[in-house]
Amino acid sequence: MTLSAIIFTPLIFGALLCFLKSDKSIKVSTFIFSIVHFLLCLFMLSNFDKTTIDIQMAEKISWLPSMGISYFVGIDGLSVWLVMLTSFMLPLVVLGSWNSITKKTKVFHLCLLGLQTTMIGTFLALDAILFYTFFELSLIPMYFLIGIWGGKNKLYAAMKFFIYTMAGSVFMLLGIIALIFMTKSNGGVMSASILDFYALDIPFVAGSYFSTQTLLFFGFCLAFAIKVPLFPLHTWLPDAHVQAPTSGSVILAGVMLKMGTYGFLRLVLPVFPEAAEYWSWLFLYLGVMGIIYGALVAMVQTDIKKLVAYSSVSHMGYVVIGIFSLNTFGLTGSLYQMLCHGISTGALFFLVGMLYDRTHSREITKYGGLAVKAPIYAIAFVIVTMSSIAVPMTNGFVGEFLILLGTFGASKVAAGFAVLGVILGAAYMLWLVKRVFFGPEGELVASKDEAFFKLTIKEKLVLAPLIVMIFWMGIFPNHFISYSEASLNHLSKNMSNYELNIVGQANGPEVNSNNSQGESK
Repeated sequence: MTLSAIIFTPLIFGALLCFLKSDKSIKVSTFIFSIVHFLLCLFMLSNFDKTTIDIQMAEKISWLPSMGISYFVGIDGLSVWLVMLTSFMLPLVVLGSWNSITKKTKVFHLCLLGLQTTMIGTFLALDAILFYTFFELSLIPMYFLIGIWGGKNKLYAAMKFFIYTMAGSVFMLLGIIALIFMTKSNGGVMSASILDFYALDIPFVAGSYFSTQTLLFFGFCLAFAIKVPLFPLHTWLPDAHVQAPTSGSVILAGVMLKMGTYGFLRLVLPVFPEAAEYWSWLFLYLGVMGIIYGALVAMVQTDIKKLVAYSSVSHMGYVVIGIFSLNTFGLTGSLYQMLCHGISTGALFFLVGMLYDRTHSREITKYGGLAVKAPIYAIAFVIVTMSSIAVPMTNGFVGEFLILLGTFGASKVAAGFAVLGVILGAAYMLWLVKRVFFGPEGELVASKDEAFFKLTIKEKLVLAPLIVMIFWMGIFPNHFISYSEASLNHLSKNMSNYELNIVGQANGPEVNSNNSQGESK
């Protein structure tokens, strides 16, 4: 099993879809393909060595040798669970959109499969140009998902999403080009390998806004902060979520936002360690602002989906402060919270979509007393809410606890304000549950019977794995943390000397980079 197979299998499946004509055959085939892809990723996980910090299953083929650009992919503890999360969500998205997507079905599923390839490629790319290519290509299928199958303001939301993220990435591209030329002055040969970037000694002057490392640091940070999105660069996200179809919102919240936080871990911290340490206070501040701002704005929303969208801004703020706490607790909590947020917020968007498909309304005031007529739905919503507000025994508690522990070690003030976000998060989510499920019946609930709100078999199959993961990750977190522990410990302790060896089989004549100590085994 090669990583290239995991990256490009969805595209091959997409090519096969082109020969199918009926909507049902397209949906069934895509679901089967997504299950097969998840099984391939499980096989990859079974062969992953969680005791090492090294890059595993590496593949490197020369692409543009004159500039040191290659097709270079590999996996380690920073990326393994993000790949698994991406493959885990696809079958659920296909199943969850089964009845809601009724037009251009083939194009819709081709967009899903194309997006799958670009997201997994981003998490596995170890060449900076390849990383940028996958990072940017992911915009195209998501643009179409929002622009074709979204709400009434779908084109505005799709264009805003595309322009925001594309504009930020331009600065990252300029930074990548600068780093490629720096590798030439450092070792005599140009290289776009991210591992060779780790070996660069980039000039840094504390207190200077114009030192080379500081300028490059903020160029990369801008691209990743928009993707997260970090306050105050978040304004594209609520529009995109509200206008996107349920499947688009699930993928956006569940996986795509993590491409930004992953970029901080893979590129920003190890390539610009001095700048990251010096400016960490700024990102702690912005992360806390995002936590509190997102929670306060969520509290006054009248649209359920928009409330969940702003809650996502708040939760991703926790991930950012954990990363810039620059210690093992914070980094571990951040990576774990990426997974938890993907599960819990993805589940919330699924639940909102199930309700919208029936009533075609997301107005909170039109509901009330729903628990009486939809008890199973209410139970599922409350369980996911418990995860979202970090109740012990759920996955959200583990991530937020580790983040707060790490942040306390970096800044007691930031940790104190972040705890306020926990309280606010519980307030707006429990208030939502109260208004939707309890109290007097709303107009949309009173006019319908129990059969109208009863979950279908497909909807139960979507929710069941997510609820299982909420408790599994909450009760047995070490089953997941152990795979990333070595990599995160190494990152937190060796930011300024972050070297990774490469192990596993490689394609091509050579796999080791200038930064690796030895050849592929």
